Amino acid sequence: MYQYDSLLLAPGPTTVPRQILESMNQPMTGHRTSEFSQIIHNASRDLQTIFGTDHPVAILTSSGTSALEAAMVNITNPDDHIVIIVSGAFGDRFRKIASAYPFNAHIFEVEWGNGIDLEAFETYLKSLKVDVTAVFTQFCETSTSVKHPIHELGRMVHQINPDIYFVVDGVSIIGAVDVDMERDNIDVLVAGSQKAIMLPPGAAFVAYNDRAKTRFGEVTTSRFYLDLNKYITSLQDDSTPFTPAVSLIRGIQTYCDLISEEQFENTIKRHELCRNAVRESIKALDIDLLVEDQFASPTVTAFVPKKEEVKKIKDELLNRFNITIAGGQQHLKGTILRVGHMGQVSPNDMLQFISALEIILSDIRGESVLGKGVSKFQEVVNQYV
Repeated sequence: MYQYDSLLLAPGPTTVPRQILESMNQPMTGHRTSEFSQIIHNASRDLQTIFGTDHPVAILTSSGTSALEAAMVNITNPDDHIVIIVSGAFGDRFRKIASAYPFNAHIFEVEWGNGIDLEAFETYLKSLKVDVTAVFTQFCETSTSVKHPIHELGRMVHQINPDIYFVVDGVSIIGAVDVDMERDNIDVLVAGSQKAIMLPPGAAFVAYNDRAKTRFGEVTTSRFYLDLNKYITSLQDDSTPFTPAVSLIRGIQTYCDLISEEQFENTIKRHELCRNAVRESIKALDIDLLVEDQFASPTVTAFVPKKEEVKKIKDELLNRFNITIAGGQQHLKGTILRVGHMGQVSPNDMLQFISALEIILSDIRGESVLGKGVSKFQEVVNQYV
């Protein structure tokens, strides 16, 4: 069945809104001009609402992984002890970054698909007989669709030792969730451009508080391009330390304008509605979800079809309906599927996905499930509108 417009429902990259594409296609301007100074000034400050910070947000021309690495090397000195919460592929990326530097990393493993057990982590952190410099965690673990209770986790870390820095990977959730760095005791919060912030890949973001900013200037770990002091100093002059992705930063400004028009609280509600409707619809189709409701991310849902259905569903969605979703990663490859609902996504988009899924399942199972997911989807939407 041919569909003119593809529907990109991967957990990143996501569809880029027309307004952002148009702004990025404007004639190039020099990055050392007054025009660009105004663009970077507005973008770095308008992002403060999205990140829940009082400081301009540093914008790096690089992938989200660069922000993970920047957060670690600007907070941690050689031989410091750090704790990394690993609950999936991107927590594991934090671990791999740490292994490239002379840091002492202590790993708290969380079973993939589970949210963090706060009591177990508290016991673990208190049991370490070393001075811990920082705790690194994911806000949303993209590979499993788990959303960790960041507010409670940050408060706990702060209560155990207020000197510990709390660093959060928000790559796949910032732009779709309420966050306040002071309230949540977050010292450094990072994100990427291609997820809920609905830009093309290529920009990364680092938000920080006062004490993290001071720490950046004290750390002796070797870094050059990822030295956040350079970015913060440049922002004071409405500039960047290196040649930036000018078009992307113009797109960031347009993104902020779109969110201001929608109002951020409505953006958050829209993501929550899509999550709830998708989860209830998938349940109605007799498919298990990987993550319990209390840990369900507003940006991505992982579901567990029968093993023989996994590849067929993913392939048929693309080949018959021009809908792209993602499979599992590492040991979950071939076991789960992941559908993104972040960025410029509406209930209508997700209803299209559920409708196509019903048709495919009916063919696979040899019995009709038409209407089962759709009707449940409509029931959920009806509670919001």
